[in-house]
Amino acid sequence: MVRLDVRDVAVHKGYLDAAAQAGLIEALRPVLKAAPLFSPVTPQGKPMSVRMTSAGRYGWVSDSAGYRYATQHPAGGAWPAIPDAVLRIWSQLTGETRPPDCCLINYYGEGARMGLHQDKDEADFGYPVVSVSLGDDGLFRIGNTTRGGKTESVWLSSGDAVVMGGAARLIFHGVDRIRFRSSRLLPRGGRLNLTLRVVD
Repeated sequence: MVRLDVRDVAVHKGYLDAAAQAGLIEALRPVLKAAPLFSPVTPQGKPMSVRMTSAGRYGWVSDSAGYRYATQHPAGGAWPAIPDAVLRIWSQLTGETRPPDCCLINYYGEGARMGLHQDKDEADFGYPVVSVSLGDDGLFRIGNTTRGGKTESVWLSSGDAVVMGGAARLIFHGVDRIRFRSSRLLPRGGRLNLTLRVVD
C-alpha cells in the first residue's frame, strides 16, 4: 500500500488486496438485494449519471425535494445495516470509535461521472469522510474548499481508499470519468464507490 497526500486528501493506493475486494463484493450483495440501486435526479429534475443506494441508519437521496439524508429507501423500507467488513475499513483508516451512520454506494456505469461537489449535509464536519473504490478505474478530481481555482486529478483503482478529514473535510471533489471494463471485479463492468459518513 502507498499513501499519497493530494491537497490534504489522503489517498491510500492498494489499500485492499484482491481477496479483500472480492470479500467486500460478497458482503455487499445482500445490501444491494435489500436496497436496490436507484437512479436519482437533481432538485432541478436532471437525471444523474450514477445509480446509488445506501446502508446504515441513513441513506443519501436526491430528487425534486432536494439533496438530503433519509431513513428509508425511495421504494420504502429501512436501509440495511452496514456490513462489518465495511465498518472495519472505517475503524482502520480513521481510528474513530464512533461508527459511520451512512454508507453511500454509488455505481458508475459506462459514461457516468460526478461533478465537483462538497460533502456538507452532515451535522458535524469534525468526522472524516472515507471512500473505497471497487471495480473500474475512476479519475478523481480534487479542488479547493471554495469553488473554482486549480484542481488536481488522480486515478483511483479497485482497492484504493480515500480519507478526507481535517483541512480537506470540505474540499470540492468529483469523478470526471471511468475506464470502463478496466477491472474484472464486477462481471458487467463499472465502478462501485463506497462513501462512509457520520451524519448526526
